[in-house]
Amino acid sequence: MAAFLHFLLLFLVSSASSFNADDAQLDDDVLGLIVFKSGIVDPSSLLASWNEDDDSPCSWNFILCNPVTGRVSHLNLDGLGLSGKLGKGLHKLQHLKLLSLSNNNFTGQISPDIPLISTLETLNLSSNTFSGLIPSSIANMTSIKFLDFSANSLSGPLPDNLFHNCFSLRYLSLAGNSLQGPLPSTLNKCSSLNTLNLSNNQFSGSPDFSTGIWSFKRLRTLDLSSNGFSGSLPNGIAFLPSLKELQLQNNRFSGPLPLDIGLCKHLLKLDLSDNLFNGALPDSLKLLTSLTYISLSTNMLTGDFPLWIGNLASVEYLDFSTNGLTGTLPSSINDLKSLSYLSLSDNRISGSIPKSIVECSRLSVIRLRGNSFNGSIPEGMFDLGLQEVDLSDNKLMGSIPPASTKFYTSLHTLDLSRNNLSGNISAEMGLSSNLRYLNLSWNNNLQSRMPQELGYLQNLTVLDLRYAEIYGSIPADICESGNLRILQLDGNSLTGLIPQEIGNCSSLNLLSLSRNNLSGPIPKSISKLNKLQILKLEFNELSGEIPLELGKLGNLLAVNISYNMLIGRLPTEGIFPSLNPSALQGNLGICSPLLKGPCKMNVPKPLVLDPDSYGSQNEAHRPGFTSSSDTKKSHHRSLLTASAIIAISAAVFIVFGVLVISLLNISARRRLAFIDHALESMCSSSSRSGSHSATGKLILFESKSWSPEWISNPESILNKATEIGEGVFGTVYKVSLSSSGSRERVAAIKKLFTSNLIQYPEDFDREVRILGKARHPNLIAIRGYYWTPELQFVVSELGPEGNLQEKLHARLPCSPALSWENRFKIVLGTAKGLAYLHHSLRPPIIHYNIKPSNILVDKNYNAKITDFGLARLVRKVDKQHVLSNRLGYVAPEVACESLRVNEKCDVYGFGVLILEVVTGRRAVEYGEDNVVILNDHIRVLLEEGNVLECVDNSMGDYPEDEVLPVLKLALVCTSHIPSSRPSMAEVVQIMQVIKTPLTHRIDIF
Repeated sequence: MAAFLHFLLLFLVSSASSFNADDAQLDDDVLGLIVFKSGIVDPSSLLASWNEDDDSPCSWNFILCNPVTGRVSHLNLDGLGLSGKLGKGLHKLQHLKLLSLSNNNFTGQISPDIPLISTLETLNLSSNTFSGLIPSSIANMTSIKFLDFSANSLSGPLPDNLFHNCFSLRYLSLAGNSLQGPLPSTLNKCSSLNTLNLSNNQFSGSPDFSTGIWSFKRLRTLDLSSNGFSGSLPNGIAFLPSLKELQLQNNRFSGPLPLDIGLCKHLLKLDLSDNLFNGALPDSLKLLTSLTYISLSTNMLTGDFPLWIGNLASVEYLDFSTNGLTGTLPSSINDLKSLSYLSLSDNRISGSIPKSIVECSRLSVIRLRGNSFNGSIPEGMFDLGLQEVDLSDNKLMGSIPPASTKFYTSLHTLDLSRNNLSGNISAEMGLSSNLRYLNLSWNNNLQSRMPQELGYLQNLTVLDLRYAEIYGSIPADICESGNLRILQLDGNSLTGLIPQEIGNCSSLNLLSLSRNNLSGPIPKSISKLNKLQILKLEFNELSGEIPLELGKLGNLLAVNISYNMLIGRLPTEGIFPSLNPSALQGNLGICSPLLKGPCKMNVPKPLVLDPDSYGSQNEAHRPGFTSSSDTKKSHHRSLLTASAIIAISAAVFIVFGVLVISLLNISARRRLAFIDHALESMCSSSSRSGSHSATGKLILFESKSWSPEWISNPESILNKATEIGEGVFGTVYKVSLSSSGSRERVAAIKKLFTSNLIQYPEDFDREVRILGKARHPNLIAIRGYYWTPELQFVVSELGPEGNLQEKLHARLPCSPALSWENRFKIVLGTAKGLAYLHHSLRPPIIHYNIKPSNILVDKNYNAKITDFGLARLVRKVDKQHVLSNRLGYVAPEVACESLRVNEKCDVYGFGVLILEVVTGRRAVEYGEDNVVILNDHIRVLLEEGNVLECVDNSMGDYPEDEVLPVLKLALVCTSHIPSSRPSMAEVVQIMQVIKTPLTHRIDIF
């Protein structure tokens, strides 16, 4: 049907001379709209009234016509859920003034036919998924007044001639795309602009303010926020008499603020936060009496806090945090009667908090953290309807003031930590029905019992009372609400038992009770806390055995139970077999191979070989003194002595045997080393007459094309090298291995950390040669090695600059985000490389260290795996070092057992890699209140049916029918049961099926 209509349209256009001109023009509107409709998807049939048999479209829905000419003048299809690509047809509407397609699901590039509508005054394509470049033909739209392409996936630089004919343009928004590069020089011609919004892109360079933007006399809104702009702001902003909003936050602007900024008297919103501005605040700011919002946070501003702050009588939001402001907070703060948000955190302001602040009756958020405020908290402050109070990290003294019911009802965050407050925690705190965060920790002298009422706070998620001189017992109903996620009570004087009711804290991620006087056993009910990730109980008086059920806590990442009186064996599951010994020390009764020395398992008294040694010495040695009991004692003593002698003799024999065997092994090794060194010296002297014997040997597997083959001073290579990275096993350098006169050959050298490495050259040679056999387009090839007892490094080809870690998490603002096509290509290439290591080599090579920083990516987005198999060169891997460097990527069986690795461990790490690539998030993320494990987070979203919410928005348009099965594949790969994970060969097959056209695809999950 669409093809027929398109043919019909072309036929009618070519035959236009045979029709009446007016009728032909009406037909143009009908046929243009019908052709446009044929190329889009209308799921709700909202365009059903568009009938190709009608003579005029003026009665159709969403159409307005000029009453005089009868031609279509307005086409408004906002928010109708339409999708598809913009094809031909619209350019036939030659009298169209308004075209608005915002808030739909249109994809593809902006049609170059749209600028052919010469009469168009308003073009709104915002909030769709258009991609690609902005067509340069936009420059031909001489009548355009309103242009909005915001909230799409447009990319690339703007054509320099884009604004060549923008004299009529009043409104321009390109916000929320991935546009980059400098601003076009022709932007200066848009002198009639009243709104310019280029925020949330990747623009860079220094905008032309002095002769460009500052000359836009009609400008009311200027938003360049969240880009990569740099440079300074010159004076001249006063020439913008109509400016009401100036938003330049989150860029790299520097230098002092314009001295005349206060002459923009109509300014309502000023946001210059997250830049590099320095110097003092201009005095002209006090002239902005109409200002309602001002944020200068996260800069390098200095000087005293302004005494004129009370002049900003209309301000509602004031944020000067994270600067270097000094001085005191003036009492004129009470003149800010409209103030609802005040943040002065992380400056160097001193003095007391003025009592007049209580006159700011609309205040709901006050943040004064990280200053040097002293004195007491003003009486009456806690009578305001405050929602958030952060006075932490100051020098405040006195007691926590009483609060009103209004305060307790509105409060959701209270942080008074790191002060010198004293007195009791009021029981009325339990009235804070909306309180979510309570922190009274560190350097307080509250000397208070923990109010039992805190357990009734239904919305409390964080309770931090560390080092606050709290005493008494832990209330049994501390988790009555069941919403508590972080409970930290360290460093107090708490006594008694850990209540069994702690098992009701079903949402706990962190439980920390260390450095108290708690006694009794560790409650078995803790094993009910399935979300628990950190458990700290060290430095208490806990006794008894560790509940074996704790080993079943699958989310547990860290445990410390040191310095208690615990006995028995550790749980054999979960995190416990891989605990650092420091987390167990100080418990003489714990038995574990992780601990050195003996353990005492329920032994009440020591064994005594000679019981008479504790009797009367005089009687024992009296001449002629005998009895029947003495005869029995003497006989018993003789038996024990004989047993002791036998045991000692056996021990001496065993020790002697071990020493002999060890000496023989050492002697044999020395003989082998001597022979190897002698052969090496002979080879060296035969190849280089007169040269000294080398201390080490550089072996290059392709010696014909790489030179030199021998080297006597390896440090000379490293001295000329450039460090390009560091990993779990060593530091990587870029180096030239060419001798004079030969073609330059550049390689990568990984200087290995010598701890725990294979000690003998023949073993090292064998293992590296196994790695050298791995040759695949998605692998970095191993070229050779160098070995001495003091220095070992592996030589490999130099891969492409840049790795997946940088492209996902360290992307420069001017660099485009990875598209879905490129992400899929990287993941598939990684899968192919791993499949080759696992299935094409014998013995198979386990990578062991899959993570984004070990996936190099070239300019064509081909993946090359590096660092594979280096665990083969290590006699015993330091488990804690590896786990800390691969947090989130370690398969559960590696963390729980004796570090036995196989191919399925790589599959698990690959699954986490997929999740990181699709979501753009890290495998483990630490927030203020919790720790997010990406694998678990995605699994929950999938179960809730919201998994696509986690997809990285920066990659723009993506096919859901590919992304969803890839996410499902990742979750299968990260199954906690190794046998449930597919092989890498199966993973490659599945991904290739996912990439096939939907009509030929089978359901693989």
